[in-house]
Amino acid sequence: MVIQQDTTALEARESTNAGVIVPDRVSRTPAESRRLPAAREQWQTELAAAIRDPDQLVDRLGLPDSLRAAARQSAALFPLVVPESYLARMTPGNPADPLLRQVLPVVDEANSPANFRADPLAEQQARIAPGLLQKYPGRALLITTGACAVHCRYCFRRHYPYQAEPRQLADWEPAFAALAADESLHEVLLSGGDPLTWTDARLAPLIDRLEQIPHLRRLRIHTRLPIVIPSRITPRLLQRLRTSRLTPIIVVHANHPAEIVGDCAEALRQLVLGGLTTLNQAVLLRGINDDADTLCHLCERLSDLGVLPYYLHQLDRVQGAAHFEVAENRGRELLAELRRRLPGYAVPRYVREIPGVPYKSPLDHIGGETVPDGLPPGTGS
Repeated sequence: MVIQQDTTALEARESTNAGVIVPDRVSRTPAESRRLPAAREQWQTELAAAIRDPDQLVDRLGLPDSLRAAARQSAALFPLVVPESYLARMTPGNPADPLLRQVLPVVDEANSPANFRADPLAEQQARIAPGLLQKYPGRALLITTGACAVHCRYCFRRHYPYQAEPRQLADWEPAFAALAADESLHEVLLSGGDPLTWTDARLAPLIDRLEQIPHLRRLRIHTRLPIVIPSRITPRLLQRLRTSRLTPIIVVHANHPAEIVGDCAEALRQLVLGGLTTLNQAVLLRGINDDADTLCHLCERLSDLGVLPYYLHQLDRVQGAAHFEVAENRGRELLAELRRRLPGYAVPRYVREIPGVPYKSPLDHIGGETVPDGLPPGTGS
């Protein structure tokens, strides 16, 4: 099993390096002034201060001591990262809290059935340039960073080799060249990690560079920052996206209605009021949102804020996440109940990503296709 490096703390420090010109302790001319890191914005401070010690998480929430050993062991393989603003939405003393269960390292992560793999979506086969994946016609995906504001234990990229990908804008030129060479590409996705762990000042040149490719028309950003650190949605970010030549689309990731409260709800509202198409992708997770009431409340809360409940994903079979899997038949039952309770626009598409299939496969009517490993449609653990 690959040990995933925690790049979040490193990139949180790097994200302050947008730079301002300040005088040294002795008087200097402007030409002699040093370029020093700019003051951190609130979201950067929150990102840098995120909890990374399993014992600290157990202590802060008053959880049973019996959870400590497994949390330490599993966090050694895939580090713990939980920001304070997300922690504040958890119920102290409750190991079954649905937000906590998404981030708490547990002993079940050591259970790796043969059909749960390090690269469940065969993304390394889709890598067409350093940091650039193409899995579907008409669009390509940039792996901008390995840093995330929160480490979700079911993350399908928890074993991704981020160290092999570009870090500086100049290193992205082969990816930009590949994008420019293929005129069938009309949309580019920023993913990771989480692209919004980059500062506004660092994102702007990347967007500028993509805007120079004439056949690109849309810019899609996949991010969990508005959910876990809502202060990341800054006026400067909104302004840059609104004024882009590319049509911006924001895809957030919320799995439970308890995530969408307070500042999080306001951040989503600001995205929508800013004129940005905003979609949500959720993952169907055992013990977290695998009941109709929870999913209905999630979809209603998103819809009330103007966010479209776009996808409900079947779990990607990544090593360490088997305990989250819900049987597809149960997923179909839940979706049928959502259709009975909700208007059509509030019902997400229930899908699975199958490596090599050039679209997300709908699980309502998967037809004659089979899921990976030869399992017949509708099976699951």
